[in-house]
Amino acid sequence: MSRLAKIPIVVPEKVKVTMDAHKVQMEGPKGKVEVILPFNITVDLKDKKLMVNRKSNEKQARANQGTIRAHLANMVEGLMNGHKRELEIQGIGFRAALAGKKITFNLGLSHPVEFEVPKEVDVKVPSQTSIILESPDNTLVGQVAASIKRIKPVEPYKGKGIRYVGQFVRRKQGKSVTK
Repeated sequence: MSRLAKIPIVVPEKVKVTMDAHKVQMEGPKGKVEVILPFNITVDLKDKKLMVNRKSNEKQARANQGTIRAHLANMVEGLMNGHKRELEIQGIGFRAALAGKKITFNLGLSHPVEFEVPKEVDVKVPSQTSIILESPDNTLVGQVAASIKRIKPVEPYKGKGIRYVGQFVRRKQGKSVTK
């Protein structure tokens, strides 16, 4: 058995867990999340503790056990505290504006780009060059942040584009003239 998968997940009083054969749903102060279980994994709830077990000893079952345990732990953490990703936009004239659940980006392209944010994700644009995404679902927040970054990836010469706050970008040297 995996060392991490042996550790039970403590479920706080504010989090409600419902399970059936192939799905675990949790509801808490920050919202509602669910995970679909692979066929070779089972989850047991005893004394407000979740235990992840596998049905066989195959390699895929062992890998799934640790993965599902991590997903469930992230779900509990997200329902209590929430998950957050912060993005920043760098480049002269690059900016973002929020209208409802749509972010409009002006990124030096011939047209503004509109991005529809899923309803489960709360989005804030405190300034024209920063975006904050929050949700109880860690996977969804990461996927939305990656989709936003994909609109204008950071280029290595001037460092312009959309990046995570604090992300290191390796810069390349431009052309140099030698005589």
